[in-house]
Amino acid sequence: MISKEQFDREVDLIIVNAIREDVGDGDHSSLACIPEEARGKAKLLVKDRGVLAGVGFAQKVFKHVDEGLTVDVRIRDGQEVKQGDIVFYVEGSSRSILKAERLVLNAMQRMSAIASKTAKYVKILEGTGTGILDTRKTTPGIRALEKWAVKIGGGENHRFALYDMIMLKDNHIDFAGGITQAIKKTKKYLEERGKDLKIIVEARNMEEVEEILQSEGVYRILLDNFTFEETVKAVKRIGKKCQTESSGGIDETTIRKYAECGVNYISSGALTHSVYNMDLSLKAVND
Repeated sequence: MISKEQFDREVDLIIVNAIREDVGDGDHSSLACIPEEARGKAKLLVKDRGVLAGVGFAQKVFKHVDEGLTVDVRIRDGQEVKQGDIVFYVEGSSRSILKAERLVLNAMQRMSAIASKTAKYVKILEGTGTGILDTRKTTPGIRALEKWAVKIGGGENHRFALYDMIMLKDNHIDFAGGITQAIKKTKKYLEERGKDLKIIVEARNMEEVEEILQSEGVYRILLDNFTFEETVKAVKRIGKKCQTESSGGIDETTIRKYAECGVNYISSGALTHSVYNMDLSLKAVND
């Protein structure tokens, strides 16, 4: 997994690029009608229900735009919110508040949706001992925010990208000439380059599970599109030799039954690619 320092750099890059994209050579709407010295205050208003995420990101955005902006946080990341709740007040340059507004809202609305869905899955899994993982099925350019939101919702992050974990999936296996060859080549590659990366190998059936178990050094076996019956059989066969993960078309109606099969983890792309944004708005406050 990537370090906190690297994760923070990813978030900083998102902010810089998003401001570049949105502001360009200037927020001419604000520059045209709001005096440079004007000061204002706004509140982030919740118009929905769910688990809040993105407050920490919003604070970073406001600081990036204008270090003179002050943020009075009333509700923290990970807390449940309902319509009418006020998350925070931001005060300072009116122009700066407006410059940051859309990035803050876009990010918080999506992050809160992801955190809410993750929290729902976590609740369904209560008592099973199975963890819920995200995937790389994220929105290009804002992966760090979406994975941050999964953590806020109580889930766990899978690998961040292609560089922090080895994951041998069906195409890798087929292109490499089979499971054993793919694992052998991977271990040689890591040894030659002095890299210490965990190896996950995907299995499409019990025959592939058996072949994977013949090789040492596999961290986790990914049981892709297995039935409940096949999953139970695979988990029993794998035992304590390595971790197990289920994936493939698992949703809220089937996730608990897969967990009850005994897998260590369930990964779900739906946490990040199939959500509806939480309704939030930033409104001026006239004291």
